[in-house]
Amino acid sequence: MVKLEDARRIIAAAEVKAKELGQPMNIAVVDEGGNLVSHARMDGAWIGSIDVSINKAFTSRAFDISTQALGENSQPGQQFYGILTSNHGRVMVFAGGVPLTRDGRIVGAVGISGGSGEQDQSVAEAAAAAF
Repeated sequence: MVKLEDARRIIAAAEVKAKELGQPMNIAVVDEGGNLVSHARMDGAWIGSIDVSINKAFTSRAFDISTQALGENSQPGQQFYGILTSNHGRVMVFAGGVPLTRDGRIVGAVGISGGSGEQDQSVAEAAAAAF
C-alpha cells in the first residue's frame, strides 16, 4: 500500500534529484490501483507535463513495467506495438514512469515529467529508491 506519507517521501526525493539536474519536474505517485495519491509541480515545471506525469505513473502501474521499457517494446515490430492507443489514451511510452515495489510486489508507481527522457528516468529512479 502506498500511503500519503510514502508519497511525500517519494516526492521529496524526486525534488532533490530534479534540483541537482537543474530541471523542474512534475511528480506523480499512484497506488496499487493506479489511483493518484499525490502530485507536485515544482516551480517553473511545464503545466503540460502535469497530465503526462500522472499518466506515466498510471501506465507504469497498469502494466507493471517502467515506461522506458514499455516504450522500447512498443516500437514497430515489437511485442507491444500499438499499446499507446489503449486505456483511452492514458498510456505513456517514454521514460519517467517506474513501479514501486515492497516485499517483491508492485504496489504503486511514480511518474516524472518535465525534462528530457534521460532526466525524467533519472528522477523517477531516485524517487522510487526513496520508497
